Amino acid sequence: MSKSVTPTTLANAIRALSMDAIEQANSGHPGAPMGMADIAEVLWNDFLKHNPQNPHWPDRDRFVLSNGHGSMLLYALLHLSGYDLSINDIKQFRQFHSKTPGHPEYGYTPGVETTTGPLGQGLANAVGMAIAEKNLAATFNHESIAVVDHYTYCFVGDGCLMEGISHEVCSLAGTLSLGKLIVFYDDNGISIDGQVDGWFTDQTDIRFRAYDWQVIGPIDGHDRNQIHAAIIDAQQCSDKPTLIICKTIIGKGSPNKGGTAGAHGSPLGAQESALTREALDWPYEPFMIPDSVYKAWDAKTRGQLAESSWNEQLKRLHEVDPDKAQAFHRRVIAAELPPAFGAKAKAFTKQLQAAAETMASRKASQQCLAYFGAILPELLGGSADLAPSNLTLWSESKAITASQPGNYLHYGVREFGMSAIMNGIALHRGFIPYGATFLVFTEYARNAVRMAALMKQRCIFIYTHDSIGLGEDGPTHQPIEQLASLRQTPHLMTWRPCDTVESAVAWQHAIEYKGPSALIFSRQSLTCQQRGDDQLNAISRGGYVLQDSATTPELILIATGSEVELAIQAANKLTERNIAVRVVSMPCTERFDAQDVQYKASVLPPTITRRIAIEAAISDYWLKYVGLHGRTIGIDTFGESAPADRLFSHFGLTVERIMQQAEALLAN
Repeated sequence: MSKSVTPTTLANAIRALSMDAIEQANSGHPGAPMGMADIAEVLWNDFLKHNPQNPHWPDRDRFVLSNGHGSMLLYALLHLSGYDLSINDIKQFRQFHSKTPGHPEYGYTPGVETTTGPLGQGLANAVGMAIAEKNLAATFNHESIAVVDHYTYCFVGDGCLMEGISHEVCSLAGTLSLGKLIVFYDDNGISIDGQVDGWFTDQTDIRFRAYDWQVIGPIDGHDRNQIHAAIIDAQQCSDKPTLIICKTIIGKGSPNKGGTAGAHGSPLGAQESALTREALDWPYEPFMIPDSVYKAWDAKTRGQLAESSWNEQLKRLHEVDPDKAQAFHRRVIAAELPPAFGAKAKAFTKQLQAAAETMASRKASQQCLAYFGAILPELLGGSADLAPSNLTLWSESKAITASQPGNYLHYGVREFGMSAIMNGIALHRGFIPYGATFLVFTEYARNAVRMAALMKQRCIFIYTHDSIGLGEDGPTHQPIEQLASLRQTPHLMTWRPCDTVESAVAWQHAIEYKGPSALIFSRQSLTCQQRGDDQLNAISRGGYVLQDSATTPELILIATGSEVELAIQAANKLTERNIAVRVVSMPCTERFDAQDVQYKASVLPPTITRRIAIEAAISDYWLKYVGLHGRTIGIDTFGESAPADRLFSHFGLTVERIMQQAEALLAN
C-alpha cells in the first residue's frame, strides 16, 4: 500500500520512525522529533547543502540539534536522506554500541556534527562553527573563488534558551555579526515539568533583538510556506545571526499526548502509537518506509553535484593561489601540522633550557604562544576577559570583530560560553582553539571541558593563577580541588609545568595531541631547573627524574609546578645530611600513567616506598603514587587571603616541612 508523496508525508516519515524507534527501545523523547518534523523537512529538502556520501565534505552546511534529547529527529533525517545509517541502526536506537545512541554523539553516527544533550551547549558549538566559517572564508576565499561558503543551522528548545550559556554565546554571536548562523527555536511551551509559562516567561524576541540578532516570527512551525519564507529571509540577512521563532505542537500527530508533557520524554505507548498512525494517515507497519518516500528524501545525487561544484572551486584556487590552496588542504582537509613542527618545537625547548630564565609560567606560556603562533596560523586564541592576567595576547594577536577576521577572540566574562564555543571551532576544523581563565573558574566551564574530552577535540584550555600562590585575592580565587577534577577526566591531558622548559613541552604536546589539554600556569615566578638532553626528552613522558642521588635513593620526592623548586631545595639539604634523595617532576600524570611498566618503574621503583608528593592542591590524588608507606603535603581546606609567601608558610608548603616529613619517614 502506498500513498501520494507530499511534504506532509515526508515529515510524517520522521514522526513515524521516531515514534517506532522510541517505542521499541521503550525509552526516548518523541515530542521534539514529531513537533519539529515539518521545519526539518523544509530545511533539509530545500536548503541544506550536504553530501550523505561524504559527511566530512569541508564546505557542507553544519546542522546542530542542540535539543539533543530529540535525537531521533536527527537519526531519521540522516537515514532518510541517504547517510550510512540503516533501518537496522534505527531499530537499535539507544542500544549498546549502536550507531543511534540516546543523544547524538560525534564520531558514532555519520552526519552528527557534535555531541549534544547538555542543553545550550549545541547552540554554543554552532556559534563556534559560525565563527570558524567566517574567519576561514576571510582567509581562504580568493576574489570570485569561494572554498568556504556555508551556513550553520541550529535547532533549539525552551531548555536551551533557559540555560545561562545561551545568553553568553548568543550575546557574543550578535556582537560578531555572524550572519550565516540561523537558529530555529521550537517554541512549543512544554518541558518535562509541564507548561513552561509557570517558569519561563522571557520575551524571547525582545531578548534576541537586544543581542543584535534578526528575529523572524513567531511563525507557524507546521506551515511549509512560512518556514520556507523565513529561511529565505534569514539567508538574506548577512550582518546578523537570525532566530526563527517557530510555534509548534510537541508530539504533533498524537491525539491524546500531542501538546502535553506526556509526549516529551516517554514513549507514546502501543495504543497511542496506533492512534497516531491513524491521525497521521500513515498506513504502514513500524519501521516501514515506502520506496517513493525514500526516493523523495534521497539527497545523495544533489549532494554529489554540490560537492563536485565545490571541487571545481578548489581546483581553481590551486591554479591561481597554490600556496593558499595547499594551506587549506593542510589545515581544513587533512587537519595536519606543518611537517617541521616537531623539530622546531624541540629546538625552541633547547633554547629555553639554555637561557634558563626565571619567570612565572603564565609568562612562559606567552613566550610559547609567540613562538608557536608564528609558525601555526591555525592557532585561534582568546580569554574570558583576563588577557592582561593570563597573558594570552602576543605580539601578532589580531582581534576578531564583526568587520575584521583575526586570530584572537575577546570572549568577555563568559568562561562556559568560551569553552563550548572552542569545541565548535575545533569540530569545524581549520583552527586549533585555545582559551584562558583562572584555574578556579574552570567550575563555570566544567561541562564544556567534559564535552571536549568526550568528543576528543583538540582544545587547549589555559588556566593561570594555579594555586594559593596568587595570594591576596583569597579563597574565592585560590584553586584547591580543581587539579584533581581535571586529572580525573578521561581523555583530558592536564599539564602543570615547573618552569619555562616544561611549559614549552606542555604547549607542544597540547598542539600535537588529538584531544583536549589543560595547561596550568602560575602567577608567581619559577626558577628554571637544570636538565641534560635525556631529561629534556623525558619531559613529554609526563614524569621523569629531574635530580637523582649518587647512590640508590632512600627517598623520592614527587612534585609539580611551583613545588618542584621546593622539592629540589629540600633534596639538596637532605643530601647534605647524607640522605640519598631522588626528585621526580610530574607535569602530566596522565602522560606518565600511559607509559610502559618498565619506564614507570625506572622513575618510581617499587622497592623505594618512602615517597613524598608535594603540591599546593588537594592531597588525596597523590596517594596512588606515594602508596601506603608514603606521605603527601598538600592543601585539604580552602585558602586564605594573604601574600603568597605567608600562605605557603601557613599551609606547610615549605622546605622545612618537607624535611620534617622526610626524616619521619626515614626514621620508620
